[in-house]
Amino acid sequence: MKIYDISMNIHHDMMVYKNKEEKRPVLNNVQNFINSSAYESRISMDMHTGTHVDAPLHMIEEGSTIETLDLNTVITKCKVLDLTNVHNTIMREDLIKKDIQKGDFIILKTRNSNTEEFDFDFVYLEKSGAEYLKEKEVKGVGTDGLGIERSQPNHETHKILMEAGITIVEGLRLKDISEGSYVLCAPPLKIKGAEAAPTRALLIEGITL
Repeated sequence: MKIYDISMNIHHDMMVYKNKEEKRPVLNNVQNFINSSAYESRISMDMHTGTHVDAPLHMIEEGSTIETLDLNTVITKCKVLDLTNVHNTIMREDLIKKDIQKGDFIILKTRNSNTEEFDFDFVYLEKSGAEYLKEKEVKGVGTDGLGIERSQPNHETHKILMEAGITIVEGLRLKDISEGSYVLCAPPLKIKGAEAAPTRALLIEGITL
């Protein structure tokens, strides 16, 4: 068995969406061994910073929240698809070439994983690609972009996937991951009423579910 950590490190200077300062996590030490017998810290961060799972409420009014997520969708067999040849958008024609079956959890490896700096032109899943995944009835999709879409004013990709019950994981790190089959373990923090939550995402090779 081999475990791959495909999560982002959480720290103040990490890559954040559009380099927005308000999305940078802040870790504060609230007590230490100078003023106490124990060391404790407090963190403040956006739910969409780093590797995280989206819940439908993120894009759908009155959508379900993250604590209601069925964990079977994020602790599951998955397929990593190598799409590093895609320059800009992942479309239906890119996905048709891949082995995608009903019930799969699909992870999209792109050139996004080759940098630790935010790229305003990051590769994203275009709405035709989202429609194709909906037609294939996948259970989830993960991306190495900090968002699964950009430049779509009505957030079509998110809405197509969420309305079909397809779980979205964003902010994966896949540079050293080869195309193939794995077990994904990426349960989000159980935060009541939240539209997303951070996850420590792992790929496991050499086991079966």
